[in-house]
Amino acid sequence: MVSEVRIYIEGGGDGKNTKALIRQGFSQFLKPLVEIAKSKKVKWDLTICGSRNNALRDFKNALKSHPEAFNVLLVDAEASVTTQSPWEHLKFRDNWDAPSGVDDSHCHLMVQAMEAWFISDIVTMKTFYGQGFKENPISKNTNVETIDKDSLEPTLKAATRSTTKGEYHKIKHASKLLELLDVGKVRQASPYCDRLFTTITAKMGVSTNNPSQE
Repeated sequence: MVSEVRIYIEGGGDGKNTKALIRQGFSQFLKPLVEIAKSKKVKWDLTICGSRNNALRDFKNALKSHPEAFNVLLVDAEASVTTQSPWEHLKFRDNWDAPSGVDDSHCHLMVQAMEAWFISDIVTMKTFYGQGFKENPISKNTNVETIDKDSLEPTLKAATRSTTKGEYHKIKHASKLLELLDVGKVRQASPYCDRLFTTITAKMGVSTNNPSQE
């Protein structure tokens, strides 16, 4: 069992305020893991890094500065994943090499873009945007990881344009949606999201019987 979990996440842009908002959203989304960490007295730290290159840099630095912790890199896939290993995907997509001594349990992919997580929970999106939300433009694909990145944001904008909150805006809406998402629905629609929860849960010494676990 690990004594500390540190997660380095792509996203949040370059501003301190936008990073703080996304951190708040992820803290709520990952709350089931946070609760396990508290119960097991495992230290927990979440860092929003901005660009994906910054996320890799911060992760590599953590391997040296916090060698006893379980350090996790969490980045968007950016494209369809055709390899078995997340490090293989990042080598193919970004020409990144896995740091020495690090295995696949340290590397986790989100989706091609964060918006895919949102459309895995249409009920929450309907509730958040309210009257005027149009479900028709949104893909019905049950594996949201396979939905093309370039179609995601335009799809959400089309679905939300007539709502009182206005069309989807990453900075204004993403952190709030992250806080509200049904984690179970996202894990079911996104195998890599399920892998993240399953891996960290196991590292903290808790067995999981999630049926979607591979």
